[in-house]
Amino acid sequence: MSKSMLTIDGLYLTIQNKALLKGIGMDIWEGHIHAIIGPNGAGKSTLVSTIMGLPGYKPEQGKILFLGEDITDMPIYERAKRGLTLAWQEPARFEGLLVEKFILAGAANKSRKRAEEVLKMVGLEADKYLNRAVDKTLSGGERKRIELASIIAMEPKLILLDEPDSGIDIDALEKIFSLLKNLKQEGITIVVITHSLAVLNQADHAFLMCCGKVLDKGNVERIAAYFQNKCIPCTHGKVVDISNEPTLQN
Repeated sequence: MSKSMLTIDGLYLTIQNKALLKGIGMDIWEGHIHAIIGPNGAGKSTLVSTIMGLPGYKPEQGKILFLGEDITDMPIYERAKRGLTLAWQEPARFEGLLVEKFILAGAANKSRKRAEEVLKMVGLEADKYLNRAVDKTLSGGERKRIELASIIAMEPKLILLDEPDSGIDIDALEKIFSLLKNLKQEGITIVVITHSLAVLNQADHAFLMCCGKVLDKGNVERIAAYFQNKCIPCTHGKVVDISNEPTLQN
């Protein structure tokens, strides 16, 4: 039986009088890759923002347990100290900061060798990137991989990835897939938000969300039917039209 690293129990969140999370419950197992899928507006990004404790995302009900500790009311920096981290869909921008300094900003080991190691893990050559500035000369895929390198340098226990395939090419995506497997082998737990069947297929377990609720969960083969059928039979009381979502695949 796998151990639960992160437990979400009855989570409710309302922002500007709109209920965004409606009793979310899930267990994230240690050492696994989990995917969270669903249409736009399902509450996926809201959920990971709440898990990370971002400003404005304090639940009015429910608990978040990380390694058995209640972190529901903890500030973001305390969650990060415990090994929880988030990579946004759009990589953070620190224009002009050298890549080496960006990578090592939150790292315990701030040596140049460590920066070289994590760049290699994301498929980038240290000699070509460490002394470059984080600016518009970097592609979206390069930015995303550099951000992932900075996260790895923090030595997290659990990584939340919001749309890791957004704005990157096939080659960069393959590097990220390889990285996910390597991180899993090192015992790091990963939660991926995605609209992509290719990304979903990298996971061990998946959740389907819609309208702020978890509608289904199970192995990837089970949840992949969502992509094939555009939706699944459910009782949440709202029919969601996702026919215009270009990343969904039949």
